[in-house]
Amino acid sequence: MTSDVAASLAAGAAQAAKAVATLSTAEKNTVLQAFADKIRLATPAILAENRAEVAEAAANGTSAAMLDRLTLNEQRIESMAAAIEQIIQLPDPVGQSRFIEQRPNGIKISKRRIPLGVICMIYEARPNVTADAGALCFKAGNAVILRCGREAIKTSLAIASAMRQALTEHQLPPEVLTIVPDPDRNLLLALLKQEEYIDLVIPRGGEGLIRFVTEQSRIPVIQHFKGVCHLYVDKAADPAMALKLLLNGKVQRPGVCNALEGLLVHQAVAADFLPLAAQALAEHQVKVHACQRSLPYFNGASPIADDEFGQEYLAPEIAVRVVDDLAAALAHIDQFGSQHTEVICTADQAAADRFLASVDTAVVMHNASSRFSDGGELGLGAEIGISTSKLHAYGPMGLEALTTEKFVVQGEGQTRS
Repeated sequence: MTSDVAASLAAGAAQAAKAVATLSTAEKNTVLQAFADKIRLATPAILAENRAEVAEAAANGTSAAMLDRLTLNEQRIESMAAAIEQIIQLPDPVGQSRFIEQRPNGIKISKRRIPLGVICMIYEARPNVTADAGALCFKAGNAVILRCGREAIKTSLAIASAMRQALTEHQLPPEVLTIVPDPDRNLLLALLKQEEYIDLVIPRGGEGLIRFVTEQSRIPVIQHFKGVCHLYVDKAADPAMALKLLLNGKVQRPGVCNALEGLLVHQAVAADFLPLAAQALAEHQVKVHACQRSLPYFNGASPIADDEFGQEYLAPEIAVRVVDDLAAALAHIDQFGSQHTEVICTADQAAADRFLASVDTAVVMHNASSRFSDGGELGLGAEIGISTSKLHAYGPMGLEALTTEKFVVQGEGQTRS
C-alpha cells in the first residue's frame, strides 16, 4: 500500500537525520566534496537518462520553458557540482549560538541553531534541484526526501545515486538522501500525511503543484506560487539604466521565476522611454501586452485590460502599463504582484526609499536587475527555493532557512520558587 511505502520512506529518513545532525562541519564538507566528485564522474550516465527524458517531453508537447528547466548538458552538470563546492565554503549555521541575556536569578539564556530534521522537496522538471536540495539539506544537518516529477525522474535518480554512493562510502546511511522512485500522486498524498517524521515540505514548480501540496499537506509548507516580477521606471529614472534592467530582467532567461513579467512606467517619462523599450523588445522578439496608454508606442502589441495583469508568462512576453505616479505603481504591484521580486529604477532617493519600505515583496531592488533574486547571487550559495510566504522564511532560502533555534539555559543549580 502507498501509505506503508510513504511511512517507510519517511521513517527511514527520520532515523538517518539523527546521524547527520551530529556531524562536524569538517565531516559534512568532506561528504559534500564527495557529492560533487561523484556527480562529475556520473556525467555520462546522467546525460544519457536526461537526453531520453528531454526527447520524450518534447514529443509530448512540453513547453519551451519546461524543456529548458529539464535539459542538462555537461556545462550544467559541472555548474551543479560547482554549486555544491560553493556550499562547502559557506558558514555552517548548525551550532551557532547567540546570547540573549542573564536573568536576575543568574541563569544565562542563549539560542542555538539546530537542524529542522527531515525536509521533503517536491519538484517537477528540475533535475538540478536533486543536487542543490540534497547538498543544502545535508550541510544544514538534515535528511531530505526528494520527490521529482515524472518528466525528470530517471535523471534525478541518476544524480541521487551518485550522491548516495558518496554517503555509503563515508559510512552514512543512504536514507540521508532519499529519492521517491515512483512519481505516483497517491504516494505523494501519503507522504504529505507523514507529519510524525517529516518536518517541512518545500514544493518547487507550477502554481497548480504548489496549491495542491498546500491544500493536501498536514506538514508545514513553504509556498512559492509564482514569480510575477515588475520593473517600475520612475520619473527620475536614467533611461539607459532602465533599458538595461528591462532587457536583462526579461530577455536573459525568460523562463525563470525572477524574470520580469511586468513593466510599469511613470506617465512623465512614458513618451521618452517607451519608444526605446518598444524598439529593444522588438529586437528581442518579445511579445508585448500593452495598456491603452502604452499601446500607441508599440507595433503589434496586444491590448490588455486592467483586470488582466498579473500573468506569469515564463516566455518572451511582458505586460506594460503607464501609471500616474509612484503610488499608482505600488497599488498595481499590491494587486498583481506575487511577493517575489520588485524593482524600481530611479535617481530619486526619496522615491527609492518609499518603494523599498512600502512594496510587499520578499526581495526588492533599487537600480538592479530582478535576475539577482537568487540564492547564489545574494550570497546564500545554491538556494533550496524561494518563499513568497512569510513564515518561517521569506525570499531565497539558503542554509540558515533550513535550521531553527532552540533555547539553551545555563545555571548553577537555580530553582524556581
